Amino acid sequence: MRMVAPPPANVSLKRLARAAVALLCLAASGCASTGFNDMTASLASSAGGLVGVRRPGEPTPVQIFVASTRHEDYRVADAVSDGDMHHSLVMVTIPPGHRAGAVERPSFGKPDPSRDFIMAGGRNLTGEDFGQEIASHISGRVGADRDVLLFVHGFNTSEEEARFRLAQMVADSRFGGVPVLFTWPSQSSVFSYVKAKERATASRDPLEALMSQLAATPGVGRVHILAHSMGSWLTMEALRENAIAGRPDLDGKLGEVMLAAPDIDIDVFRNQMARLAGRVHVSVLVSRGDRALDLSSRLAGDRPRVGALDPSKTADAEALRQLGVKAYDLSGFSKDLIGHGAYANTPSVIRDIGAQLAAPRRGEAETMAGAGVIDQTPAPDAAPPSQGQAIASAPLPPPN
Repeated sequence: MRMVAPPPANVSLKRLARAAVALLCLAASGCASTGFNDMTASLASSAGGLVGVRRPGEPTPVQIFVASTRHEDYRVADAVSDGDMHHSLVMVTIPPGHRAGAVERPSFGKPDPSRDFIMAGGRNLTGEDFGQEIASHISGRVGADRDVLLFVHGFNTSEEEARFRLAQMVADSRFGGVPVLFTWPSQSSVFSYVKAKERATASRDPLEALMSQLAATPGVGRVHILAHSMGSWLTMEALRENAIAGRPDLDGKLGEVMLAAPDIDIDVFRNQMARLAGRVHVSVLVSRGDRALDLSSRLAGDRPRVGALDPSKTADAEALRQLGVKAYDLSGFSKDLIGHGAYANTPSVIRDIGAQLAAPRRGEAETMAGAGVIDQTPAPDAAPPSQGQAIASAPLPPPN
């Protein structure tokens, strides 16, 4: 993976493994009708892994908090809501033979938990309960395990697909914190791009409110954001609204903002970054030959998209430098004809994402080492990712 500038110091997978946290367990009340209660009870007896314990031949559970502007019932995956935000806590199980980067699903017929990702259950929450549940999951944790990873999916993505994708990324990246999905009414049709953009626009305020709620959670470390495609535009708009309110970095709680294949007009992105005033750590994962972004550009009157910039071209590299972002070139990593999902389906890339999320910021390493969370072995301030090759060694300057 080639990048325009190296990320913060990575930590090894061994360190991540030592920092892994106990199984996220749900309260038993109110779950009898979902099948969730029995599963969490049996898993709790052997808790002690990243997101759950994978016994030989058994699925691995991943629990995900979901904030949705689609529908109040977690069992209704794609119904459009009235614009209010609804909350749930769901469990996805990952099959024992899972391959990193893949989301195993049946070609036809009913999914089999021994071979496929499945929804094992869940329960709806009030907004108040949602915040309290997240706080209880964070309570008692140390270091990066107190962090939240907020995932914002892109265009043409169902809620079910988003749940499975987040579960896959959490497991493959060895993320030890609390995963949260923000899902908006993205049309599950490539012919509904304009309508999807309108619905993304209507979801800006709920996403802004969710970011603020997560940042205000008692005991939370950092709130990292990983957004894909049109979800990147939605994310930047919500961050822009927070910046206008005087909280561009969520009162110091905002961590990494990683935009994968961002479907954002470059001039719009420039204005969004200027509003953030250099106080937000933004990375963009770009790829030349991304056919989805090529189509988006055509629909927008041949306006260039940030995710399709080519760092090997002088003009594009200079544009990224001026934007003040770290850019990673995923060209050549994609495994599909569209070339739009390399951030999640390439094992080396998803490992590097996990390492970047787990890397302590300057000044945090000493505190975490003193608590026994990470090794005290010094690491360079800007180590490149394990699969990466830097094409510019100096950090990028902040926006003007």
